[in-house]
Amino acid sequence: MSFLLSRRWLAFAAVVVVLAWLATALGQWQFHRLHDRKHENGVVAANLRAAPVPLADLMRLDRAPAADQEWRRVTAHGTWDAGHSIVLKYQTRDSAPGVDVVTPLVTATGAAVLVDRGGMGTGNSGATRPPMPPTSTGQVTVTGWVRRDATGGATAVSDLATRAISSVTAAKALSMPLYRGFVDLALESPAPPRRLQPVELPDDTSNGPHFFYGLQWWFFGFLAVFGFCYLAWDELRQRRARAPRREHPVAAAPPVSERAEHAAVHGQHRAGDEG
Repeated sequence: MSFLLSRRWLAFAAVVVVLAWLATALGQWQFHRLHDRKHENGVVAANLRAAPVPLADLMRLDRAPAADQEWRRVTAHGTWDAGHSIVLKYQTRDSAPGVDVVTPLVTATGAAVLVDRGGMGTGNSGATRPPMPPTSTGQVTVTGWVRRDATGGATAVSDLATRAISSVTAAKALSMPLYRGFVDLALESPAPPRRLQPVELPDDTSNGPHFFYGLQWWFFGFLAVFGFCYLAWDELRQRRARAPRREHPVAAAPPVSERAEHAAVHGQHRAGDEG
């Protein structure tokens, strides 16, 4: 086994150790993500079951809703500002292209909250602005789920259209005070003239692929160690097969003088027996 101390095998062993450590760490990271996902699912499930609360209990003008408040239900009263409806482009419902309609609901305080009223099918996924469905007139009461703002360049609002909702970006485009975050509409009273396709609720039962990804990474780490051990065993086997075999020594023949003396003695014995 001294070959394991050679430079080639030591380098090989170092690579295997690094690969095994990396695979173990990545597997552990996936299991941490699984733990976080289970926790998030528990929070979402509890929030979806919770009773609605007034809008101001969870949403503020100067502070975004907390992460553990997303998907809580809130109730708000106000009037629709249909002239400032924003088209949320490139949405799908049942694999069909469409858009969501996001309309400010102006509350009694003068501040508004963005409400995703739902989706409608379009032939172009929102490349052009479709006709907006009418809203109810006068005071309405809406109940919906609290959502946190999106971030990044997709939240830019151009011609009252965007690819992701951000109340911060929308407030600048609409020039009106908005509650931070937005609301996915669940119920509206009185009922609207046209009911849009409802928003899709999150799946709070799926833990994602993290468990199997973790197992795969750990299996790769085990495979690296097993492969090293197998190659080391195979190298040892081949070295033993190539080693010269020790042969048993052949007994040397006795000298000629000894053989002659033995023959003479044997002849005398035969002569004596015949006589």
